[in-house]
Amino acid sequence: MTDREPPAWLWLRDRLSRLRQPTTPARGTAEPLPIVVRTAVVTDSAAALPSDWVKPFVADGRLAIVPMPVMVGEEIYGEGEDDITETLSLALVAGASVKTSRPSPGQFEQAYLAAQRRGFESIVSLHISAGLSGTADAARLAAQRVSIPVEVVDSRTVGMALGMGVQAALLAAGTGLAASDVKALAEERLAATKVYFYVPSLEQLRRGGRIGAAASLLGTMLSIKPILAVDDGKIVPLEKVRSAARAIARLEEIVAADVNSRPAGQSRLAVHHFGNVGEAEQLASRLAEDCSSCPAVQLSALPAVLAAHAGLGVLAVVVGPGEQVTSEDPLAPEYWSPEY
Repeated sequence: MTDREPPAWLWLRDRLSRLRQPTTPARGTAEPLPIVVRTAVVTDSAAALPSDWVKPFVADGRLAIVPMPVMVGEEIYGEGEDDITETLSLALVAGASVKTSRPSPGQFEQAYLAAQRRGFESIVSLHISAGLSGTADAARLAAQRVSIPVEVVDSRTVGMALGMGVQAALLAAGTGLAASDVKALAEERLAATKVYFYVPSLEQLRRGGRIGAAASLLGTMLSIKPILAVDDGKIVPLEKVRSAARAIARLEEIVAADVNSRPAGQSRLAVHHFGNVGEAEQLASRLAEDCSSCPAVQLSALPAVLAAHAGLGVLAVVVGPGEQVTSEDPLAPEYWSPEY
């Protein structure tokens, strides 16, 4: 199934498509020039951005996504480079060895140098939580090897929560802001996101070292269906529920309560799944009713690098700030005027 793009996402892509990478302005033209984007954005594949959505921004260099490796048995796959969904699913069913790793500093160095060759003056590099991966450390090592200034951001989150921060960075860079300001705005948006998720089993999280063996054993013995969250960069338990149906219903309640605690009309939702698209579609449909002030729910498969730890049947919901902005906000629509 392809990723579902709500109208708000299409609006965002349309706005960004009006920008251009740095070039030398034409002389003598009477037409106002579009804003020149001087800061490129780099992220990793844990950001879970839909592939069709990112294509135009990757094509002109404004965005680079460094693939995170997934090892199934003895084979290593690159997220976004190889189609590993079926291979990973079969491995998870069979209980085969599945591992993940951070990208190498050399991969980030190549991405940074590519942005420099295209004429960008600086880079903001946003990555999966350092509490879950060493990816941000690899990015920092690479930043020390290049001459172009790089601002590295530990997002302290995962999935489309990170993806929303990347989108905010792209928008901010599109206004011509300096890299430090792009970073600050992205961090502000990242801090306003929350990730809630349900997994049928804690075993994969235990194997990957994301939770302790005792917690995993307890969950197995008592048939507990946990609801978890990403908090301050780490996975934390929220509630323990005795049935899968109740756990999913409770996840829906938690998300609705979060949305209702925010200003009306200023939230957006993304639902991730792996191996259970039907359940995810049903959850997204119910959330659309519960949170009617939100734009259409973004629905997409969990990236393999995250599914390798969450396992089959995971349902994750990201709650983030909506696209609504004020005239004082640097992301406001008037800043997209060619006269800016």
